Amino acid sequence: MLERVHGIVSRDVLTAEPGLAFLRGMLEGRYPAPPFSRSTNVYMTHVEEGRVTFEGEPTEGFFNPLGTIHGGWTSAILDSAMACAVHTTLAAGQGYTTVEMKLNFVRPILPNMGKVTCEGTLVHRGGTLATSEGKLFDAKGRLLAHGTETCMIFNAAASKAA
Repeated sequence: MLERVHGIVSRDVLTAEPGLAFLRGMLEGRYPAPPFSRSTNVYMTHVEEGRVTFEGEPTEGFFNPLGTIHGGWTSAILDSAMACAVHTTLAAGQGYTTVEMKLNFVRPILPNMGKVTCEGTLVHRGGTLATSEGKLFDAKGRLLAHGTETCMIFNAAASKAA
């Protein structure tokens, strides 16, 4: 089993190539997985233009007071998938940020469910705004949650701190 490396890359490295190439580099191990993945146990497993897949395994560490997985964990995996679907469309030198996200929680998520799969798909890519949608499924293919997201696209070089 390949041991995962976690870390961050500089903005110069992040924006040196198109978004799809960068995300493929993460899957291939050229770039580290973000520290967020280690904390949440959420990892990208597939990437193509306009579509990404993440897998996650919720644990008791994400329980809310009701004994189910906190909506924040569900939001995190959906945000990752929807935002990375937009990331696949970036040209070298571009960046993006989430400006709006709407989610629907369909079923409770429990730690004994095992791995869940989240698919993010691009809906529309404009010059400065992009929209995407995401769906989270359990191992039996049942829908757990779904949502939509809007991201703002910008020139990453122009956004560097002076």
